[in-house]
Amino acid sequence: MIFAIITHVPHSTSQSEYFAYAPYVREMNLWLKHVDEVLIVAPKTKKMPSAIDMAYKYKNIQFHKIPSIQFTSLKSSLSSVIKLPIIVWAIFKACKRADHIHLRCPGNMGLLGCFVQMLFPKKPKTAKYAGNWDPKAKQPLSYKLQKWILSNTFLTKNIQVLVYGNWENQTKNIKPFFTATYSNSEIEKPRPRDYSNELKFAFVGSLVEGKRPLLAIQIVEALQNKGKRVRLDVYGDGVLREVLQEYISRNSLEKFIKLHGNKEKTIVKDALKSTHFLMLLSKSEGWPKAVAEAMFFGTIPITTSVSCIPFMLNEAERGVMIKPELTSALIQINKAINNEASLKMMSKLASNWSQHYTLEVFDEEIYKLLRKV
Repeated sequence: MIFAIITHVPHSTSQSEYFAYAPYVREMNLWLKHVDEVLIVAPKTKKMPSAIDMAYKYKNIQFHKIPSIQFTSLKSSLSSVIKLPIIVWAIFKACKRADHIHLRCPGNMGLLGCFVQMLFPKKPKTAKYAGNWDPKAKQPLSYKLQKWILSNTFLTKNIQVLVYGNWENQTKNIKPFFTATYSNSEIEKPRPRDYSNELKFAFVGSLVEGKRPLLAIQIVEALQNKGKRVRLDVYGDGVLREVLQEYISRNSLEKFIKLHGNKEKTIVKDALKSTHFLMLLSKSEGWPKAVAEAMFFGTIPITTSVSCIPFMLNEAERGVMIKPELTSALIQINKAINNEASLKMMSKLASNWSQHYTLEVFDEEIYKLLRKV
């Protein structure tokens, strides 16, 4: 099987290997186990791979470099329009040669792939929609257009669109799906937590406005000011790092709040095994892997109610859902942490649920998708 991937994820090379964002590559390596030849249509960067990148394990890769595009300003929009014919032609050639077309959405390349795939109605396809599929969510027009094209059974045929969450009134194209990080061999009984002493919080993710890392810091700061023994470890990097570090320094929070930057998967994994709570207060999500990974080891997620999170937490049975506002959040969190018996049950239920979604189960479901016509 010749498998074509259309993606906006930037790729880099080192020692004849292709690298990209680790969670994406980790998943794609599972898909590639079941194919004979791979065509990747994606932007390529000259930057060296970073700590959050990893290499494809597959060797038979034909990489088709395309320019990246964005429409954030008049200048970038004009430049992107000029590049469109080159990109569309590269996507068309890959789709024509492929036995199976795989789109990564949402994104600019995914949108163009949505249009091009219409020319190949008989070819089997999959689309991984890694964003928020909630029909009621406020999203950019390009995202809504991708969702409409993929859902439309007249324009898009012979496809399985993998989405996070189980939503009402969907077409036959749409298939509720999940993702995974850990294997069956990594399943272990969560370590007992003592919720009566120091409470450990973790933030895992990009330090960007959409993840609200400052709110996470302010919540832990407020808990400390109210006499709670707390600490917060922040794993991740991004444009807000300097702002957050300045806030921590200005308010003398260094004793109980630390920015660690990007760390390897094993370091974060070890931290989650003893952490009490994960803070993820995103404005939007697809399948928040940080939440599922934390739950795997019994860490209780404190999250906003976006995308499929209510499904993951079973409407707050397996975690704490808060409103993204400091005063309201503190009331909800204080209520939760004052009930130790409830926290222990929450931790157990979170782990039991997450440990069902292992890499082996994920791999089996991918195999079924690729063999289904």
